Order: sequence, then C-alpha cells, then structure tokens
Amino acid sequence: MTLALIAGILAYAARERTPAGQAATIPPAQPAPTLETPPVTEDWPRWGVTHTQFSADNEHDEVIVAAAAHILDREPLIQNQHIMGWGADNPEPAPGRYDFRSLDRRVKFMAKSQSIPVITLCCSPDWMKGGDAGRTDWDQIEVAPEREHFDDYAKLAATVARRYPTIKHFMVWNEFKGFWNDTRNEWDAALYTELYNKVYDALKAVDEDIKIGGPYLPIDSHAEGERTELSGPWGKVDQRALDAIRYWIANKKGADYIVVDGSAATKDRGLIPDEFGALGKFSAITTWLRRESGNMPVWWAEWYVEPEGLDWTEARRTAVQTAALIEFAVSGVTTALYWNPQREAGRGDIPCPGCLWRPGKGSEMPMAGVLKGFTKWFPAHAELTTVTPSDKRVRVLAQARQMVLVNTADAEVTVTVDEQEFTLKPYEVRWSDRGAA
Repeated sequence: MTLALIAGILAYAARERTPAGQAATIPPAQPAPTLETPPVTEDWPRWGVTHTQFSADNEHDEVIVAAAAHILDREPLIQNQHIMGWGADNPEPAPGRYDFRSLDRRVKFMAKSQSIPVITLCCSPDWMKGGDAGRTDWDQIEVAPEREHFDDYAKLAATVARRYPTIKHFMVWNEFKGFWNDTRNEWDAALYTELYNKVYDALKAVDEDIKIGGPYLPIDSHAEGERTELSGPWGKVDQRALDAIRYWIANKKGADYIVVDGSAATKDRGLIPDEFGALGKFSAITTWLRRESGNMPVWWAEWYVEPEGLDWTEARRTAVQTAALIEFAVSGVTTALYWNPQREAGRGDIPCPGCLWRPGKGSEMPMAGVLKGFTKWFPAHAELTTVTPSDKRVRVLAQARQMVLVNTADAEVTVTVDEQEFTLKPYEVRWSDRGAA
C-alpha cells in the first residue's frame, strides 16, 4: 500500500500541464536524433525563416510535408527554431528531466529540408522562473529565468548544443522577454547580459566552433517623443533600446554577431511616411549597429512591415516585404530571418497571409519564391551593382547576372531599367536576367 502511494505521488509530480489543463507524463530520456549534415554553401545564405507554432512537421499528410520541405530545400535557407514555444514543448519540465520529442521533430525536419540550422535559446522551463517542477504554464512563456537559475539555464543550453552537434549557430533569448525593469522604466541590460555571458561560456565549453549572438532586442520607434540619437522620416528610435544594446556591446564576454528585431511601423502613428518609406528604419538601424559594434555581423531575427489590423492584398504585402529585403541587402545585413506565419491545417482553403505554403495543401505562396530568389542571387557577400530605374516608384536590387524589381505603386508602371523596358502590374515583383556571363 505504501509503495503504491509513493509511486502515485512520483507519477503525479512528473506530470506536465498543458494550457488546456490536460496532464502529460514526462517521458524517459530519448536518444538524440541522427541528423543530416547541413549543406555546404559557397557563401552564407543571409536569408532564412523562423519556424513558428505550426510548420510542415505539424502537417498530417506526408505528401504535404514533402511538398513544404521541397519549397525550403531548393535553396539552402537558414532555418531557426526556439527551444521552448513556437512549436517546441517544455524541454526540461523538471530539473534534469528532459523532453526533446517536439524539438527533435522540428530539428529533424530542418535537417531533412537542407537548412543551415539555427537555434534560439528561449524560453525557460517553469521551475527556473518561480513555477512548479513538472508543470508548464504557457501563459508565463515570456517570463525570464530567475537569477538564481541562470546557471541552470546555461546548463540547458549546453545540453541542447550537445544533443544537436550539427547546429553551430545560436541566439540567446528572444526580445528581452522578462528583462524590463518597471521601476526604472527601461530594459535591464545588465541582468540580461549576465545571463548571456553564462550561456556564452557554456556553449563555448561544448564546442569552440559554436557561433553565438545577442542581445535579440526589439527596437521600437515613435513618430513623436523624446530626443533620440537615431531618427529619420520613418520616426525616432527608442533611446532605451539603443542604450541597452550599447551596454551589451561593452559588457558581453564575446559574440559572433549582434542580433535585433523590429517593425517598420512606429508605435504611435503606424507607418510613416508610408509603407515603403518606413523601411528606411531597417537600413538606419543596421548602419548604427555596425558602427557601434565595430562592424560586427548584423542579424535581424525578426522583421515586420505590416501593422496589425491592415488588410493588404498578398501582392501588396509581398512587394513591401521584398522592398524590405532590398534595404537589408543594401545596408549590409548578414542575416535576416522571416517570421513564418504558418497556420494549422484544417478543412477548406485556409487564409494564410504571408505564409510560405498553403496549410493543408503544401502549394507554394509568393514569399517562398522571394526568399529563394534572394538566397540564390543575393547571399551575404554578393557584389551589388547600381542600377537606376527611370521611375522612382520602382525599386531595384541588382548584381552582375540578375536583378529584382518592385513596383511600389498601386498602379501599372512602365519603367526602363538596365536599358530594358518593363511594364509592371500594381505591386508586382519581377526577376530579370542581366545577361552577364
């Protein structure tokens, strides 16, 4: 009777609660998956995607999974996955008790689709942030680990690195979640940097060749507000973000790249002066980051061009996103990861604005072609060629053999580019050979 009672208590303690309140037992340790070696590329691809809650590995039809994988593997995109949340369950529900099943599945898909894999080290198991061991409260996903558990989080990061030895690139945390100081009304850059340095040491102890970056800080902007050192027609950057980044640069133990994210829209007036003019924020911030960091490689972990509540057509959305990629390329961004807004497959034709493939079908959507084109023709060190269109409403990015044109107007435009005449539909994105050998 006593043994049965003890067994019952232990079984209850090992349960994990999902948001719906359903109980799940922490499984025994799983063997690490066998992963395909990442493809060898002539240059760093620069462009990639971050997997979110629903991705190809969630599709129930293997034909659809294969179709989505093929969309991604025709050019070796960078693919990024968080260790907890956004498609991955709690990796360590209780101290030393690991559950990597969902993360394994996502990482295996990334390897199968010929990715250059990246891991974002976020977020934190509940027991590291004041919760109960054996439980997961997804409402607390944005809470940072407590300082007394920074070493535990660094140990988890090292465990992940050892489990997936083919993954050599890591970003530490996500958007400073949980690192806002309400009392001072500013980012707690010192506390974040303390966590970052512990994770940095832990990862380098696993493998000196591992590449690590931070601080993955969201850079907001406003149309109105206090003085800032960085502003333009697109708005004013929040000085508190710049101060936090500068602190991290000065106090980090080391870094292989600097990571940020942000939206082209201001927090108070949306997109200014318009959706295309607002994109200048990306170039201005990139230039500032390169200068302040001593020309460290710049990664945009997330970037957004469309404020919530707008109802853009797919053509307009794709045009603005393509113009954003042009800004990244011209300003010398090393990596730009597209936050892939996939949705759960279901019955009927599911709307999925900005997605790479249609949920439940696997057919390619416009942004997939844009990302593949940029990956093929404009990798990190591509030599750009200046090409001036006859109509300023058309934006162009060119290299010796290929160029991409974006019509920023909601009207048909006839334009001469590179001694060729093009008639572009409203918001059309057009690729064109330049004829160089």
